[in-house]
Amino acid sequence: MTRMSVGDVVAGHELGTIYGASVQVPDPERLVHLQFRRYAGCPVCNRHLRSFAVRHDEILAAGIREVVVFHSDAETMRELQADLPFAAVADPGKALYAEFGVQRMSPWRILAPRSLRAVARGLRRRPSLRAVAGRGENHLGLPADFLIGADGRLLAVNYGAYIDDQWSVDELLGFAGARQTQWPRE
Repeated sequence: MTRMSVGDVVAGHELGTIYGASVQVPDPERLVHLQFRRYAGCPVCNRHLRSFAVRHDEILAAGIREVVVFHSDAETMRELQADLPFAAVADPGKALYAEFGVQRMSPWRILAPRSLRAVARGLRRRPSLRAVAGRGENHLGLPADFLIGADGRLLAVNYGAYIDDQWSVDELLGFAGARQTQWPRE
């Protein structure tokens, strides 16, 4: 898998959401924050996504469309990500993960103190241990973030090294603010 870098151009995609709608990546009207997450029941991922959900209006106002991808099936995601105010995409075959160079972590990294602390924080808010266990899903995925310009050019990239190594809303807004003259605003 080849990792992508700032300045690379992303091929156009029309991605199907878990509810059958479609979303364009890149979006000709706004920036796209394409988030790759682990499996749908991941307590760390879901805690992180809630921080984006509560600030979604602020993200939209900055000219950013959120798109989150899990390597879970759509049915499982509808159970666990139904209340997200942005596009959620199922990629159980990990085709997008491969295309964007999103990799797995070593089993030892999940046992690192940083990972264990992140899991403990996430579990405090997770209502279902069944969801956390997953349905035969791989728990060794890593997160990744891509900020994609309207022209498809990568403006910022983050490949997570640990399960909680992803951009915060403030980091995303900072990247977008630094690039605001390079994309159309509504």
